[in-house]
Amino acid sequence: MTTQPTTALDTFPNPRPGRDYLIHFECPEFTCLCPITGQPDFATITIAYTPAELCVELKSLKLYLWSFRDQGAFHEAVTNQICDHLVATIAPRAITVTAKFWVRGGITTTVTVTAP
Repeated sequence: MTTQPTTALDTFPNPRPGRDYLIHFECPEFTCLCPITGQPDFATITIAYTPAELCVELKSLKLYLWSFRDQGAFHEAVTNQICDHLVATIAPRAITVTAKFWVRGGITTTVTVTAP
C-alpha cells in the first residue's frame, strides 16, 4: 500500500510536560511549486519547538510536509503556514520554523518564523 500525502498532523502526549526541552526536526527534502512559474522549489525545513501538552508524530509530519509538493506557494507564505498549522495542532510553548530554499535566479531564500 502506498502512503499518500496528507494535511492531517497526528499528536501524542508529551512524556515530560513539566520539563522544558527542545525537539528539533530537519527535513532536507521539502518541495513546493513556484506560484508564478510552476517550477519546483526545494528547501530544507527545520522545526524546533518546546512542547507543552502535545508532541507531533513524525510520520504524520513527513506526510504533511509532502502535501506541499504539488502546491504553488511563496516561500514566506509556506513557512508561515507550516508554523501556524503546528501551533494550532500542538500549542507548543515556543516554536521556530526555518525554511532554507535552494538557489533560484542566483538567490537563496531563508525564512524564519517564530511563535511564543
